[in-house]
Amino acid sequence: MTAPMTMSAPAAVMIPAPRASTDGAVVDALPELYVPEAQQWLSSSTGRIAPEGYSWLQGVHWVAGSGLYRPRRHRSHGPRSFGPTTVRVAQELAQLFPCRPGIEYLVRRTGLSERSVEYHLGMLREAGLLAWIVKGTRVSGGPAQASEFARMIPVEFDVALGIRTVQRDEDAPAYTRAVSGIAEAGRELMAKLAKKASRKVRKPRSKSSSKAPAGGARKGAEKGVVTAVSGEGRCTPMQVGTSASSTAGTTSLPPESKLASGVSKSPTPKKSSSTAGGRRKLNVIGRRYQLARELIGELDWLRGCSVPRIAWVARGVADAGWTTTDVHAWLAFRGEAARVRRASGLLATLLKDATQILDTPAKRESAREQWRAGQEAARRERIQQVRARHERFEGDWERPDSPVIQAQVDAAFAAVRDILAGRSGSARAEDFGEEQPEVHGGVAGLDEVEIARSRAEASQRLALGDTDLIEDAVASMGPEAAEQLYGRTLLHRARQLAAGSRSTLMTIGYQ
Repeated sequence: MTAPMTMSAPAAVMIPAPRASTDGAVVDALPELYVPEAQQWLSSSTGRIAPEGYSWLQGVHWVAGSGLYRPRRHRSHGPRSFGPTTVRVAQELAQLFPCRPGIEYLVRRTGLSERSVEYHLGMLREAGLLAWIVKGTRVSGGPAQASEFARMIPVEFDVALGIRTVQRDEDAPAYTRAVSGIAEAGRELMAKLAKKASRKVRKPRSKSSSKAPAGGARKGAEKGVVTAVSGEGRCTPMQVGTSASSTAGTTSLPPESKLASGVSKSPTPKKSSSTAGGRRKLNVIGRRYQLARELIGELDWLRGCSVPRIAWVARGVADAGWTTTDVHAWLAFRGEAARVRRASGLLATLLKDATQILDTPAKRESAREQWRAGQEAARRERIQQVRARHERFEGDWERPDSPVIQAQVDAAFAAVRDILAGRSGSARAEDFGEEQPEVHGGVAGLDEVEIARSRAEASQRLALGDTDLIEDAVASMGPEAAEQLYGRTLLHRARQLAAGSRSTLMTIGYQ
């Protein structure tokens, strides 16, 4: 760079504003103010570094009043305008040297949420007022590193006010240029910006706690109360600064009469007993997250799902005031799937039109009563099943229904009686002159009619999913004799049904 870099503007563009500003001037000369993300670094910035925080706040107030930057032109979410909240965040940044603000620090200082702080930092970068020197990182398992910013003055500010700049070192980057003068037409606006920069924009008071009249409520953006923050965990020492910074925005020390007792009150306000003792009332987002956590804990097929995703899926019923009992009642009415591939998608499908069908508290109460009645009936049925199983294995013996099994049981009992009497089965038959039963096809004592009747009974039970008759025959008679009695086809079907009943993919029951 061989010549000093100067900037000037004619008097017609001294006060730029595409819309009416607070200073009452309207100018359409300057283009829209917006810095894309690729140019939000110091090395690629077209602006200049602000000499101190006070001068930088003049540029911040100029951007806020000019209307050249409108956030909603570049994004569909976040703040709608560059307003007092953005200026409050900028005031905290103006006091840091170097400018390394942690998100948690700005949250404590401003009382905003973490997402709001990130939004306003992004707006300051898009307006050309901040540029990244180092972008913070978050390493898994390690501490988060705060970003370091350079406070910048946009080129549009210098052009609008007729500020002349010069590059004192030809080898230095362009963003190090310094101010060498200002046009006469821009002095009045600069004086107004200086007054704004010296004032402290504070957090507005809430309507519930404010005792001021309605006229004072309109000035809450400038005369509210800011919650002081203790010195613990500062990311940047606040006591260090430059000699050129203004003292108009600093806090004066209290008089000695206030410190006569030697005890100073903590600047941090104490919480009221009403909020410290009781639970804080949840807002809309809090209710969604609360319902999502309860559903994930109570529904087995939602285990392991992300709480934010389930909160988004269940936002409709949560906003309508539904509880987990209401959701259980609706799912019981709607029906659940036995196999779940994507739990959040299934929940979204099941909850579709739920608020339109159960649109009144009376309908929801009726659904809850039906669900509770179904739960009680299912509980009683489980008790009956357990009781019947215990009675079956621990109660008195019951004679089997199958004639084949009856014949086998009678033969077994007779053999036991012979053993107790000291005689074998053959000796007993000879003593009483009884003939041994003929074996027909491996099945003793049964003719063709009885075998056909046994097979018909087994086939009917298999049609209902009952395999106990054939399984008992296999266990008592052996596979070969059971196959001779019931046939190979029925025996194969019984084995298939018995194997399928132990699988989770098949349900066998009465219809």
